[in-house]
Amino acid sequence: MQVYEAPLRDMRFVLRELHADDGYGDLPALEEFSDDVVDAVLEEAARLTRDVLLPLNRSGDEEGCTLENGVVRTPKGFKEAYEQFREGGWCALASDPKWGGQGLPERINKLIEEMICATNVSFSLYPGLTHGATTALEGHGSEDLKNAYLPKLVEGSWSGTMCLTEAHCGTDLGMLRTRAVPQDDGSFRITGAKIFISAGDHDLTENIIHLVLARTPDAPKGVKGISLFLVPKYLPNADGGVGPSNGVFCTAIEHKMGIKASATCQISFEDSQGWLIGKPNKGMEAMFTMMNTERVSVGVQGLGLAEASYQAAVYYAKDRVQGRSLSGAKHPEQAADPIIVHPDVRRMLMTARAYTEGCRALGGWVSRALDAEKFSTDPEVQKRAGDFVALMTPVVKALFTDLGFEATNLGVQVYGGHGFIRESGVEQHVRDSRIAMIYEGTNGIQALDLVGRKLPAHMGRYLRSFFHPVSQFIEENGANAELATMIEGLGQAFGALQLATGMIAERGLKDPEEAGAASVDYLRLLGLVAIAYCFARASKIAQARLAEGAEDAGFYKAKLITAQFFFDRLLPQATTCFLAIKAGKQSMMALDEAAF
Repeated sequence: MQVYEAPLRDMRFVLRELHADDGYGDLPALEEFSDDVVDAVLEEAARLTRDVLLPLNRSGDEEGCTLENGVVRTPKGFKEAYEQFREGGWCALASDPKWGGQGLPERINKLIEEMICATNVSFSLYPGLTHGATTALEGHGSEDLKNAYLPKLVEGSWSGTMCLTEAHCGTDLGMLRTRAVPQDDGSFRITGAKIFISAGDHDLTENIIHLVLARTPDAPKGVKGISLFLVPKYLPNADGGVGPSNGVFCTAIEHKMGIKASATCQISFEDSQGWLIGKPNKGMEAMFTMMNTERVSVGVQGLGLAEASYQAAVYYAKDRVQGRSLSGAKHPEQAADPIIVHPDVRRMLMTARAYTEGCRALGGWVSRALDAEKFSTDPEVQKRAGDFVALMTPVVKALFTDLGFEATNLGVQVYGGHGFIRESGVEQHVRDSRIAMIYEGTNGIQALDLVGRKLPAHMGRYLRSFFHPVSQFIEENGANAELATMIEGLGQAFGALQLATGMIAERGLKDPEEAGAASVDYLRLLGLVAIAYCFARASKIAQARLAEGAEDAGFYKAKLITAQFFFDRLLPQATTCFLAIKAGKQSMMALDEAAF
């Protein structure tokens, strides 16, 4: 069944202990967010997501969205839940106070995003897309556009989307055909059709503000000729209220495998009025401001669904009785033992637990860097944080969603036949998690971005933001007997990563297909090393807390066991990744196209 309690203890550990000395230092601009304030926010978010969003998750999946006479309606209860969400200020959490936001640090905001995604990932897309749109508009829009639209978007009375994909082009946006014709008043007339638009139309807000990629008549061919435009569904009145229709119509909603309560729309722009965001023909630069924000958030979707699936699997494994323990009956008073006694069930539960805690730890590190990049007063720290964010964004997006999908599948497997039927609720986690590996750039595209752009950038400078702290930790803790097996495992995996990095750099210069063939395995290898590093750091902290006689010793003991499981059973994947990279492209590319 679908159950969820926010893992607040682990979240606090990540916030206050794991990354306390990550090298980014204190950020004076965020001092107002004391532990007491943060605890209150997290606890209220936990209550809201558990009591308001979770009960709508399965019913929303069953009902889906509907399109009738040009009107898109969300499932029963969504409108009321969104209004409660908006009135509570949750739409404005991480936005700039200048526009009515609360300026919450990303390291806290991402934990709240995790809770929302764990309980109702379809719901998460409505405020999530809006936050991405505000980020792009704030970074590249004119002051007039910001003043006209940001306050409404931030408060959540208006929502936002990103309109990229067309029926004939997805990843290759250089092929898009949507037109933008300049007008004498400085606006543009937008004509074209977009597909796969998340939250593209709905009944939750007064207005929907679309960020649309289009071409002006004199634009160069390819991606160098794409501009970004703001196109509202309804034109605002002089007083800022909702005015007449702007020729923006939902022509269909997609019938999807999952996230059925999210309105994924086909949108038609029919001579709609729009305004340029940023510079002409620089639309991809502005859109990537939004997409990079969204890619980290999509990674958090994978993490949230993994946590929800893990909790559901634990609930079932403790409740379902089948067979006896291999070492003898554990509950002789019952007809059989709960299935949690069986090694294979433990393997599945521990795998999901380790992936979830590992991703949360790594996500916390990246979130710390996001805050440091924005708020640090030290230019060197800002640069290093920015380098780390650039390197890790494709890793967070791809690895977290890959592992999230694995965890949700394990959840179904723990339930057995009951997991395969809809009444259990866990098969929905699998369906909902699958899209996260595809949208905001498929995970294969993330891997290509990592090896093709991030590794060679600035002569490998981005890598140093990660390699240096890992190398330093291994060196400083090599003599720590209690961490010996973990340091050894981390060192071996890190060595494989270094060798693979050099191998890809050397081969890729001669043959780009070699780098492409290695990319997916390299991304997972880097991600596994990053999680291993986080677990090793967590273990060092846990050992110290236990030595001090910590009151919640059970938490730290469980952290050590989970970390050891990761090193024993999951980190060995690094060897497989390295051997696959070493094998090169030959067998992958050798088969003649006609033979497929």
